[in-house]
Amino acid sequence: MRKIDQIADKYVDDVLARSPMMATYMGVPGSDHLLDDLSPGGIAEEAELARRAIADAEAAEPVDERERVAKEAMLERLRLEVERYDAGDAYLSLNVLTSGVHSVRQIFDLMPVEGEQAAENIAKRLAAVTKAYAQYTETLRSEAAAGRVASKRQVLEVAKHCDNWNGANGDDFWQGLISRVTVDGEPLTRGRLKIDLGNSAAWARAATTKFAQFLREELAPQAPEKDAVGRDRYSRASRYFIGAEVDLAETYEWGWKELARIEGEMAAVAEAIKPGATLEEAIAQLDADPEQNVADKEAFRDWMQELADRTVAELADKHFDIPEQIRRIECMIAPTEDGAIYYTGPSEDFSRPGRMWWSVPSGQETFAKWREVTTVYHEGVPGHHLQIGQTQARSELLNRFQRTMIFSSGHAEGWALYSERLMDELGYYDDDPAGKLGMLDAQAFRAARVVVDIGLHCEFAIPEDNPFGWRPGEQWDADKMFEFMRAHCRIEDDMLQFECNRYLGWAGQAPSYKVGERLWMAARNDYAARKSADFSLKQFHTDALNLGSMGLAPFADALKRI
Repeated sequence: MRKIDQIADKYVDDVLARSPMMATYMGVPGSDHLLDDLSPGGIAEEAELARRAIADAEAAEPVDERERVAKEAMLERLRLEVERYDAGDAYLSLNVLTSGVHSVRQIFDLMPVEGEQAAENIAKRLAAVTKAYAQYTETLRSEAAAGRVASKRQVLEVAKHCDNWNGANGDDFWQGLISRVTVDGEPLTRGRLKIDLGNSAAWARAATTKFAQFLREELAPQAPEKDAVGRDRYSRASRYFIGAEVDLAETYEWGWKELARIEGEMAAVAEAIKPGATLEEAIAQLDADPEQNVADKEAFRDWMQELADRTVAELADKHFDIPEQIRRIECMIAPTEDGAIYYTGPSEDFSRPGRMWWSVPSGQETFAKWREVTTVYHEGVPGHHLQIGQTQARSELLNRFQRTMIFSSGHAEGWALYSERLMDELGYYDDDPAGKLGMLDAQAFRAARVVVDIGLHCEFAIPEDNPFGWRPGEQWDADKMFEFMRAHCRIEDDMLQFECNRYLGWAGQAPSYKVGERLWMAARNDYAARKSADFSLKQFHTDALNLGSMGLAPFADALKRI
């Protein structure tokens, strides 16, 4: 076996040996009854595994171009992980989307619920929640002792999520989980397994209550009121999420201009929907159109599923080389009401398909199809499902680490946003101005994120000459962030508040969508210029995706060598 592949495979084995949750995500059996070690020692062990892999990879010489790409991709990701660990950025993981408690809660969504073994695993993993949350509490205390605490807003919002999982909004996640467990197709009504599941769910619920209490009573009083993380930490986060270093001041300025450009395009599409109407009037017409709206979340999920399936069938072989293993995707309503939309990849053996999840906020009763056609393209095909699934299917080109563990938000989210715009380029909105308006609205939403995320966390002033004449020269804060986002996107207030809380607590991630798309387009333009008359859009997509996931800087370098 090639040396780089050996190093990569050993790193995967080492990670799986200490991360039962990663094993579940990948579909590797044997540890579905366990949870990760979330203590300071457990997190330090993660960093040490990365250090050893870095040293081994640095000492190894690639034998060919394939290994060169693998080495560059691996080193870029692991070096940034270690750099952030050494800088003490671990406390930033406590936010409304990616905290340790969210990781524990969400791993249950990927577990089988049929059969005695599945029931045993769920009962034992539920029983392990108490220890996992105690370990995470220890980590946050250790960080706090070093003067590193997430903002008070994040601490208190995560506590609210814990309340919601415990039934504050009416749906108890833990009880709902065990109610879905079946043996021989029948719900458990009695016996040892029923008792074990009930007891374990009660312990998990109690542990969640205790953790929320810790957040409110112990951590929140130590947490800063200030949301901004500052330019140094933001720069590290930006490089990690994008996988490339960008000029933050230039990108901030570009974000304002890009948002204005997109909104100009939206105005033209609004005219096509309702001649003479303003953008808001065209949107009001769409929102009042019963053909464009669904009043039931299950029916909305079914609509998404039909669109996702049809899109796969239409794009396969014509515009993309879609492997057979990933021509199935599942649209799911998440068992929580946190307000997130996310994708989970297929298991390593493809027995569990890739899934797009919609965590519908409590109280949302209507769903606008015109807004979400582009979401299906983003989460499904040609977006995340194609990119992540194709990477997993290319075992002849990519080692196991490349296929399953390398993730760069700029690469993944940039591709998914590029895919949304690509569907317009391929003609999918030629007869659907409503869907195109939804796509442009999503593009404007991501451009606005660039503005507010960089502006607030780097503490840049609002430009005096900004294209909207909005609050020139003022400084950003959370209220201005919400005000700006409300003015430039059409999202329910509950969902928008979740989004703003996410940006405030997950610094650097939100711009990775639009900045990632920008870098994907730059890579495509460079590829097209080099290929000249031989340029093929389908071949570009094949060549680019076959490189696997990586930071966007090594991706651009690798693509230039094709």
